[in-house]
Amino acid sequence: MTFAAADGRSQVCRSCGAPVDHVVLDLGRQPLSNAYLRPDQVEDERLYPLCARLCTTCLLVQVEDVVAPQEIFEDYAYFSSYSDTWVEHARRFSEAMRDRFGLGPHSFVVEIASNDGYLLQHFVKAGVPVLGVEPARNVAAVAVEHGVPTWSRFFGRDTAAAVVAEHRRADLVVANNVVAHVPDLNDLVAGFADLVAPDGVVSIEVPHLLRLVVETQFDTIYHEHYSSFSLLAMEHVLERNGLVVFDVDELPTHGGSLRVLAAPRAAGRPVTGAVAAVRAAERDGSLDRPGGFEGFQERVRTCRDGLLAYLHDARDRGRRVVAYGAAAKGNTLLNHAGVTTDLIDYVVDRNPHKQGLLLPGSHLPVHDPERLRRDRPDVVLILPWNLRREIVGQLADIRGWGGRFAVAVPVMEEF
Repeated sequence: MTFAAADGRSQVCRSCGAPVDHVVLDLGRQPLSNAYLRPDQVEDERLYPLCARLCTTCLLVQVEDVVAPQEIFEDYAYFSSYSDTWVEHARRFSEAMRDRFGLGPHSFVVEIASNDGYLLQHFVKAGVPVLGVEPARNVAAVAVEHGVPTWSRFFGRDTAAAVVAEHRRADLVVANNVVAHVPDLNDLVAGFADLVAPDGVVSIEVPHLLRLVVETQFDTIYHEHYSSFSLLAMEHVLERNGLVVFDVDELPTHGGSLRVLAAPRAAGRPVTGAVAAVRAAERDGSLDRPGGFEGFQERVRTCRDGLLAYLHDARDRGRRVVAYGAAAKGNTLLNHAGVTTDLIDYVVDRNPHKQGLLLPGSHLPVHDPERLRRDRPDVVLILPWNLRREIVGQLADIRGWGGRFAVAVPVMEEF
């Protein structure tokens, strides 16, 4: 295991370029949260600083880009279709966008970071022409196999120009849970502006910073999440690139997300009252000033200590704990707490691309969920707590041998 240091440059905001020095949360040194390992790779694992800071000029919370996106995303272990909840969310989104904006066979929908086609498949089934843009070659190949046209490349202004040249401008540009994953934020958003039609719409979904802070969802901070967004910060970067927010929805996904709808400034779309309401809620939560983050580090420490106390007590009492979900957020949690196989035996995950590997940092082995039924552990710790209801439903049979569930965020709870 080696330690990789930042290069010593002062951090500047990836949105507005101002100096960024107000620390929101320091999680120490951690491996990349999606860098799953073969056993022979453990000795070469690298740790990087993971510290979230606030830009007091444009209000963007961000971590330093200690590694290039190509190192993270060109071969990726996350496949969206393994979450039934997320696929259903995508189906409802497709239906709502088609109804609201009259999308049909004459339209063109482009999704940025389209993963394995989990969302665009619903537009394809409805006869709407689509194109996915997905940098992970292994994931893009799965989308193509499933009938979703997909380009395997990173998105920015150059890719936007190529899409327009080969196809046309898009009536709907979808960017679900990708804006946080791109270090060159302005190139990404300028690409949206270049790609969307003059009367088109850009739909962006991001985990909501307000929920992250209020509910101590610190495990959604990791290196691959270069930025964490409030609506206030999102509006700054969109407006700088010629896009105006005209509507916003608060969603339950990922523990609380925003769906931001934006359009070219010249379109002059009327702005709904929801935009002002979310802005007001964020200001009430003091997200427009450093004081809104006071005490956050201490709450995170309390969460971490609660998990460790629980796991040590379980071990002392001879109770066997395993984890469910080889999720990036789970890796942030486990690594901040320093959990290894002395406290949790292993983790199970439905994604076969993760099975047989080790979690980064903690080195918990990843197995198929059927391993639970053979071993009958006392407790299943759900790492992707945002999918708690779905996972409990899938594993309802563990109650038959007296098994229990637990989550650690925002507080330690067994049920």
